[in-house]
Amino acid sequence: MQLDLNLLVVLNALLEEGSVMGAAERLHLSSPAISRSLARLRKLTGDDILVRAGNTMVPTPYARAVRDDVGLLLRQAQAVLVPSRTLDLDRLERTFTLQCHDGLATALAPALLRQVQSEAPGVRLRILSENSFDTDELRRGGVDLELRQDRPELSEFRSETLGTDPLVVAMRSGHPGAESLDLRSYASYPHVVVSRRGRLTGPIDEVLAAEGLRRQVAAAVTTGAMALHVASRSDMLVTTTALVSRPLVEAFDMVSRPLPAPFPPASINCVWHQLHDSDPAHAWLRGRVRAAVTEVAGQAESGTATAP
Repeated sequence: MQLDLNLLVVLNALLEEGSVMGAAERLHLSSPAISRSLARLRKLTGDDILVRAGNTMVPTPYARAVRDDVGLLLRQAQAVLVPSRTLDLDRLERTFTLQCHDGLATALAPALLRQVQSEAPGVRLRILSENSFDTDELRRGGVDLELRQDRPELSEFRSETLGTDPLVVAMRSGHPGAESLDLRSYASYPHVVVSRRGRLTGPIDEVLAAEGLRRQVAAAVTTGAMALHVASRSDMLVTTTALVSRPLVEAFDMVSRPLPAPFPPASINCVWHQLHDSDPAHAWLRGRVRAAVTEVAGQAESGTATAP
């Protein structure tokens, strides 16, 4: 059945105004146009809708019976076709899932949770660590946001660069390299590297090779926390990023020094699926993550919470 839903708009105006002229003025249409629509409504429903009683028009029993239903249908249609983008954070109850490097999660979690709880106490966060293999959890909806270094290649994903994180070398307090660390001494100490896939080399090894140097990698571990814990109890070095490592460097009473080689900082990219582009709650969450990264990066730059 082919239905002209515009007839509902005309019917609603006729029932509320009680006349063809009133409905025409309300809808900014001509009286003949409303009369034609009324004729179509009468044919479709088999009812007169409005009948003359003296100098006025009165609704039929059928018209009175459907008056509320017509108004409700129009309001529902408007809610579907013109959805409200107003977000009531006080009443928002939702669980979001974020996935990122364990060190970055450790650095961001306090600031992020403080903001979320302050603005939307009904929101809960699940913060997951990176997998050792690629997944499609963003596409399937298992993860709402990913924080990672690379940007997505497929057009179905959206991304925003939130900041950068420079490379540093973390070591135990009292380590000989804390006093002076150049590229040659950096290569001479044993290293523990962080790799989800257990790789024993990385881009920094290409920099060393160009200078005729080679470092001794003693172990590869899957998390930054494990690497820093090992280094805090030995002379091993951990090459990591400043923001990611800062909380654990402090917790393990370690120090960090700039990487003694020119190397681009790591990007912090926020990645999500296009399904969430127009979701006000998801956009709010992205804003809170962005603010948390800005806050923590600002603290690191100002030295308010860095190791000596």
